[in-house]
Amino acid sequence: TLMALGSSAPEILLSVIEVCGHNFQAGDLGPSTIVGSAAFNMFIIIALCVYVVPDGETRRIKHLRVFFVTAAWSIFAYTWLYMILSVFSPGIVEVWESLLTFFFFPICVVFAWVADRRLLFYKYVYKRYRAGKQRGMIIETEGDRPSSKADIEMDGKALNSHTENFLDGSLVLEVDEKDQDDEEAKRDMARILKELKQKHPEKEMEQLIELANYQVLSQQQKSRAFYRIQATRLMTGAGNILKRHAADQARKAVSMHEVNTDIIENDPVSKIYFEQATYQCLENCGTVALTIIRRGGDLTNTVFVDFRTEDGTANAGSDYEFTEGMVVFKPGETQKEIRVGIIDDDIFEEDENFLVHLSNVRVNAETTEV
Repeated sequence: TLMALGSSAPEILLSVIEVCGHNFQAGDLGPSTIVGSAAFNMFIIIALCVYVVPDGETRRIKHLRVFFVTAAWSIFAYTWLYMILSVFSPGIVEVWESLLTFFFFPICVVFAWVADRRLLFYKYVYKRYRAGKQRGMIIETEGDRPSSKADIEMDGKALNSHTENFLDGSLVLEVDEKDQDDEEAKRDMARILKELKQKHPEKEMEQLIELANYQVLSQQQKSRAFYRIQATRLMTGAGNILKRHAADQARKAVSMHEVNTDIIENDPVSKIYFEQATYQCLENCGTVALTIIRRGGDLTNTVFVDFRTEDGTANAGSDYEFTEGMVVFKPGETQKEIRVGIIDDDIFEEDENFLVHLSNVRVNAETTEV
């Protein structure tokens, strides 16, 4: 939107000045100059995007829904200009035509935003579920609705959004028989579901699927932990029920490394540190809780410590919420918790990380060493 306004603003302003200076008669510039300039910009941008792709590599449109919306509006824009200049009132731009044209701008932006955020119509878009190449993962993709066979079957019987009976057999997903990785993933998921049903016979299908998905996710290499696990949408029509379970687990922040604190009894030095050196969470957890520990020193003193997030491969504002502040350990307190908001953009991404710094530790007693 900003690029379109910036590139077209000079022609629009010159055309307005020209029209106003010629008693509202089109001059040498006219609407054709603006339209031609916009078309030239569009073709140049497309040409550059195609040209810069390295030889031997391919690029695909990541979100077709946004592309289709913008493409449809582009075609409509040129069609609308032709209609108002040559059909409705040939050679004359009437006031109602100009006002309606101006009104189309915010409508176009709203449509693009709705498509980008997957609002309204996205729930009607058919989603396909397949076994990922990482063992047992169920991946959601957008695609065409199959003519007959369901994407996910159990014992050969299709499961729709209202299925209530959970069969004892194995889970069968549509996969290419030639792809051994997918076949292996299918068998792993079937095995996990069967084990969970034997272990928890009282649980409903919805709960078993939730447990199976989370168990598989926990066993994955974390570089694949951001795959969208949405198979339950098709099976139960209940949305992403894994989100609740994953959020609870993520808030526990499983650590990969232990912090060597070297705390000695009656240590006169106050040490402030994170309980765990590394925290992991799912993108859809909402917030991640970080625990700060106070050890040693005089516990009757009040200790202040500042904290601040810093970008790593994850960026504040798009992947997580920038957070800073101060933690106060009152006399006797040895543990505090801070929370950092995690932004879920519903787009698959590899593992990303950011840092949280502790700094400027202060106490209310000058004799205490920190």
